[in-house]
Amino acid sequence: MKKILLPALLLATSFCIAQVKMPAPSTTQTIVQDFGMGKLELTYSRPNIKGRTLFKENSELAPLGKVWRTGANSATKLKVTDPINMAGHTIDTGSYAIFTIPGKKDWTIIINKDSKNWGTQYAEQDDLFRFTVTADAMKESIETFTMQFADIKAESCELHLMWGNTFVRIPITTNIRERLRAQFETALNADKVNPVVYQQAATFYFEMDKDNNKALQCVAKASEANPKAFWLFLQKAKIEKAMGDKASAKADAEKCISLATEQKNDDYVRSAKEVLKSL
Repeated sequence: MKKILLPALLLATSFCIAQVKMPAPSTTQTIVQDFGMGKLELTYSRPNIKGRTLFKENSELAPLGKVWRTGANSATKLKVTDPINMAGHTIDTGSYAIFTIPGKKDWTIIINKDSKNWGTQYAEQDDLFRFTVTADAMKESIETFTMQFADIKAESCELHLMWGNTFVRIPITTNIRERLRAQFETALNADKVNPVVYQQAATFYFEMDKDNNKALQCVAKASEANPKAFWLFLQKAKIEKAMGDKASAKADAEKCISLATEQKNDDYVRSAKEVLKSL
């Protein structure tokens, strides 16, 4: 009986050991960022310094002048769902690998078409393009390699790379203004226009297209359709202020305060009061 149970016990022990999952030395992170009319998805591995040297001549980590996978393990991957522009170069929809060549003052950024390879399996013939950016120094040292999208605006953002005392910014832009303008022109010329479209158009013309006259026309029609919408009167006041019509801006800011107070929205009351103070 003992001869039968012992192998079974050993097998069960081996099975238990096989199921132990150790944390990865360089953890993987995936970031999904809404941008323009699409999304940017970044997947990379995050090594730690652990007392080693980096960004130096023949350093243990990411030595100067040599192609680096920009992380650890698999190649760092950027997925683009709507065309973008990176430092003057167009990137169409698809998945790409990001390699870098660290330098003392400048870094070479490499966008490579093969996003499925292992990080060290770099082939220059698959490069889509290269460009250089400035490497800045930070006072605070970052132990874990970090990438992030920052300074997000309607048509621009930055991809930041930070490790040790080094900080690199990669500029990214997109051109959605012309497409949005065409879509709004079509929507606003329809036989029946949804009041929400008027509000969206007012935001577009005011914030992106810098056409205050069209913005004012649209927000006026939106507020006519929804006279209790305090947020529309705040938007209207901001547009009027930008146009130099202080009297109208004052009246609409006060209208916003009255309606927002009735509907117990303190945030809009505060925002409208800020507009009044600035007149």
